[in-house]
Amino acid sequence: MVIVPQVIVCGLGRTGYHIFSILKQQDINVVGISERPVPSDRDDIIVGDIRLEKTLIAAGIHNAQTLLLASNDDALNLAVMTQARLLNPNIRIVNRLFNSRLGERLDRTLPDHLSMSVTSLVAPIFAFNALGNRAIGQLHLFNYNWPIEEQTIAADHPWCGRSLQALWENPTRMLIAYRSATSNMDLMTGVREGHVLEVGDRLVLSNRPSQRQRRSPLKFRMRRLLGSFVQVRHQGQAVLWVLLALMLTVGVATLTYISSNSEISWVDALYFSMGLITGAGGQEEVAEQASALVKVFTAVMMLVGAGVIGICYALLNDFILGMHLQKLWTAIQLPNSGHHILCGLGGVGVKILEQFRDIGIEQVAIECDPNSRYLGAARNQKIPFLIGDASVPDTLKAANIHKAASLLAVTSNDTVNLEIAIIAKSLAPRLPVLVRVHDPKFARQIQTVFDFDMVMSPTELAAPAFSAAAIGGRVFGNCLTSNGLWIAIATLVTPRHPLHDRRLSESAATEGFTPLYLEKNGKRIHGHELLASRLENGAVLYLMMAAKNWERLWVSRSERCPREEQVG
Repeated sequence: MVIVPQVIVCGLGRTGYHIFSILKQQDINVVGISERPVPSDRDDIIVGDIRLEKTLIAAGIHNAQTLLLASNDDALNLAVMTQARLLNPNIRIVNRLFNSRLGERLDRTLPDHLSMSVTSLVAPIFAFNALGNRAIGQLHLFNYNWPIEEQTIAADHPWCGRSLQALWENPTRMLIAYRSATSNMDLMTGVREGHVLEVGDRLVLSNRPSQRQRRSPLKFRMRRLLGSFVQVRHQGQAVLWVLLALMLTVGVATLTYISSNSEISWVDALYFSMGLITGAGGQEEVAEQASALVKVFTAVMMLVGAGVIGICYALLNDFILGMHLQKLWTAIQLPNSGHHILCGLGGVGVKILEQFRDIGIEQVAIECDPNSRYLGAARNQKIPFLIGDASVPDTLKAANIHKAASLLAVTSNDTVNLEIAIIAKSLAPRLPVLVRVHDPKFARQIQTVFDFDMVMSPTELAAPAFSAAAIGGRVFGNCLTSNGLWIAIATLVTPRHPLHDRRLSESAATEGFTPLYLEKNGKRIHGHELLASRLENGAVLYLMMAAKNWERLWVSRSERCPREEQVG
C-alpha cells in the first residue's frame, strides 16, 4: 500500500494558499488551516486560530508527516511551531521565516526543522531574469545558484539538429526534462538513443552561471578614489574656491613686496605675506622700509587676509567635523553604462544586490527612505546607491538609465513599482524592465497590458520551493514547468535503498526521474559514465523528478523497502 505523505499548511494567505494549491495539483494529501473563512466550503481546509491546540488536532497534527508554516509573521510561525512539536514531537516542520539568522539557528538546534525565506528564494530568479535568463526555477549546485529555464526548439535555434547525447555530456549543463513534438520519447531514452532535437521539441535545463572577471584591486581602488572626489565635489567646491582665494592673496602680496624693493628676497616677501594675512607677524621691516603706497596696500591686505582666513577656517572646520571628509572616502562612483538599476532596497532588493555582487555585475540601488535598515548593507558591500524617489525621472537619469542594462522595480508597493516601470520605459524604451507584483493575477494583467519584459510575483516564485520542501525533504532546487512541479533532491544509497545495485539508466527510465550527477568515492560522475553507473552502497545520487512521482521512487521495489534518509 502506497503511503501518501500528509502535509498541513498553516496560514492560507496569498503565499500559503498558492502552496496549498500546488500540493493539491500534485495529488498530495494536504490539509490547510486558515484564520479567515474561505469562499468555498471545502472539507480539506480548517478555519480557526492556527495557534490553538484544537485547531491543529482537527487538521490531523498527530498523524501528519509535515507541517508547513506559511504565515508572513515570524512570531506567529514560531508560536505554531512550538505548539505543534508538543502535540507531535516527530513531525517535520518547514518554517517560513523572514529572519534568516534565526532560521539557521533553529535548523541547527531542532531536528527535522527547515527554515525558508521568500526573499532568499525569489532574489536569484529576479537576478537571472535581469541577466537574460528566463528562469522558472533554480538549482543550488557547487556553491552557485543555477537558473532553470524551459526552451522551445525553433528552426533557427542553435541546438536544432543536435543530439541530446551531445548536450548531456556537457558538465556545465544539467538536462532535466524533454518533450518531443512528434513522439512520447522521454529524456533518458532520447539520450541513450542519441535522438536529434527537432523543431517544436521542448527542453527544461539548467546552465551554470558565468562569472564575470572582477576588476583588479589596484584598478578598482583608483577608480573608487576618483569617484569619491567626483561625488563630493559639490560639498568641497566652496572650500576649494576659498583656498584658491587665499593662495591668490598670498601670491599678490608676495609679488607686490618683491617688486617694490629689489633688495628683498622672495623668501622674506613670502614669509611676511603669510604672517601678515594669518596674523602671525614676522619680517615687519619689509613694510616699514617701503613707500607710503605699499603701506596702504599692507593695511588693505590685513583686512582682506583676515576675512579670507576666517572664512577658510570656518569652511575647513565644517568640512572635517561635518563628516564631508568621511564622505570623501566612503563615496562610490556610479557606473556609467552596462549596469543594472534596482529600485527598492528592501528584503528582496538587498538579496538581489548580493546575487549581482557574487556574479560580478555592476549595479546601482535607488531607495527613497534615507533611514532604511538596508542602506548599511549596501555601504558595507561597496554598492553605489542614490537616496531619492525612483518614480521621478531626474532620479532615474542620475542613475544613468539611458545606458543601463536593465531596471528592476522591486519595492514593497505594487503601484509604485508599476509607476517606476512606466517612467523607465518612457525614458529608455529599449531598456529591459522587470517588475515585482505581489498579486499573481495582477502580475499577469500587467504583463498583458504593458510592454514590460517580465512581471513576477514572489508568491508564484516562492510557492514551488515551499511545496517541494514539504514533499521531498531538504531539496537543493525546484522549478514549476507546464507539466507541474519538479524537485531536486539528493539521496544516500544504502543496501535497503530502492535503487541499490541497479543500473542508473534503467532506474531513471523506470521510476521517472532525471539523474544530475553521482558522488562516489570522492569522485563526481556526470555524462555518459553517469548513466552506465551502478548504484553502490555509500554513493550519493543527485536527481530531479516530478513531484507527483516522488513517492513512487521510495516504493519502487515491490514496496518492500522503507524510505531512506535524504541528504541536501
